[in-house]
Amino acid sequence: MPRFQVFVRWRPLSANESGEGEIKREYSENNSTISISAPPQSKTLSRRNIAWKSGSSFSGIFDANDNNKIVFDSVVSPVLSNVLQGQCCNFFAYGHSGSGKSHTIMGYNYDNSEEFGLCLAAAHHLISALKKLNTVDDGGRGDKLGIGIRMYEMRKNSAFDLLNGHRECHVREGSDGRVYIRGETEMLEDGKVRVRPITTVGCWSFEDLHRELQVGLKLRATGSSTIHDQSSRTHAVLELEIITEKLTVARDAVFERQSELVPVGKHATDVYIEEQSRGVMLNSDGKWIPNPDYQINQSRIDAAELKKGEFEKRVKEAEDYETKVFRDIASRHACIGGRLVFVDLAGSEYSDDSRTGPGPKQTPQEKQEGRQINSDLLALKEVIRATALNQTRIPFRSSPLTMVLRQHFQTSTNNHSAMILTISPSTQQFAAAMNTLKYGDLVGVASGKKRIA
Repeated sequence: MPRFQVFVRWRPLSANESGEGEIKREYSENNSTISISAPPQSKTLSRRNIAWKSGSSFSGIFDANDNNKIVFDSVVSPVLSNVLQGQCCNFFAYGHSGSGKSHTIMGYNYDNSEEFGLCLAAAHHLISALKKLNTVDDGGRGDKLGIGIRMYEMRKNSAFDLLNGHRECHVREGSDGRVYIRGETEMLEDGKVRVRPITTVGCWSFEDLHRELQVGLKLRATGSSTIHDQSSRTHAVLELEIITEKLTVARDAVFERQSELVPVGKHATDVYIEEQSRGVMLNSDGKWIPNPDYQINQSRIDAAELKKGEFEKRVKEAEDYETKVFRDIASRHACIGGRLVFVDLAGSEYSDDSRTGPGPKQTPQEKQEGRQINSDLLALKEVIRATALNQTRIPFRSSPLTMVLRQHFQTSTNNHSAMILTISPSTQQFAAAMNTLKYGDLVGVASGKKRIA
């Protein structure tokens, strides 16, 4: 089985599409190949764009009468055992606006477990499994297992924290090579500063997680487009991680020590620059030469660096303690740190303006958004293909989206991840449906090559 699977999901015709024709589709016996064609009476399509056939790229196909539970049981449920062993699995919903991406990943009917979105259904199963593990006496160690939820949306070069009032955060690569999502710098008392990471909310019951998910969804940016009245203008990322309260406290301590280091480190840098600047001067030829009237105060530089070193040591001690806590919990609970990552991608129709049928063309704002969305989706495809083919260079830096997903890709090497292509069967969306399937075909073929090798 390929490491990265691609599934196709057709949704039913909506009420306003009921009078339109429906895309004809045929599947191979094992549902790995799909052929589509438009009805011959279609007047909105050119003759060369009325049929298309994929390669043997797909792991399964869901038709219009398959509900969310059927999709969950086939796509997500098989990998939950991996997550309960502390591993990471990623799931993407790709398709044009209105094709059912958010319905698949997030869900809309929260009262019917048959229609839970994949993330909520997964959380329900994980919390049930953790509840059984929590019945074992932990000897007062504070190892009660729960789920930490992080939820943010990517728009252009920024991330917006949906569990912290839609606060804007920035994507940065640190000196350690890891990618961090940090908020604006906050000034505190005594000259201290704080740069908050994406908020992690600990949930110890299904009701807690259900409530937090709804809070985040209400803050997600939507707007009317030429495709869909509530079109998603952003990529939404939802992370579910198995945690304990003790681990959360240890991580918060690392964050606090890092915040304390920031002003001290800045002061050390300022002192060094100031002393070096005073130690040189411009001569009559416009060249920098040593300043004979000033001797660099090396003891001042050393004192600032010594202070910086003390705070760096505190950060290292906090990080070491976090690692110790994690390993200690892992020795009793293999599931700690296990993660599910769900990505509801922005509408893929922005990658191509060849939409058919009546209706307005894209507005200038949509076109601008489309360029960034197109760049993100292209970068994601190339990252998936490069990863599946074991290429030495994976182009994570190609877009902010793939940068923030870098850690999740790198920690899910031996696990199963999947993409679900969501598609409207309306002939008015034939071009969008074909483009979606072509995208998935490229991803699936690359993963298939790895399988054969």
